[in-house]
Amino acid sequence: MRDGGYEGRSIFLQGTQKSAYSMAANDILQEAVRLYSVSDSLDVLAKQYAPVTEALLLLSGSVRHSATLLEVLVTVKLPFVTGFDSPSN
Repeated sequence: MRDGGYEGRSIFLQGTQKSAYSMAANDILQEAVRLYSVSDSLDVLAKQYAPVTEALLLLSGSVRHSATLLEVLVTVKLPFVTGFDSPSN
């Protein structure tokens, strides 16, 4: 049971847990989408405000990497949840 496997569980419990994981994965991926949007906005601002371009681009990259890490988290920790389109695509 500790490994997160479904051995010995009823079909109902398996479906319920998969559904909960699916909802969690969707919520996490929605946050990734929001972070990609913030990163894009920071890129636009960086082009508009020369005095802070370098700092904004640094922050934009950091936010984009955080979004990517959320996608990796879903892929690694919830691998059996399928049917997602990557927000970075």
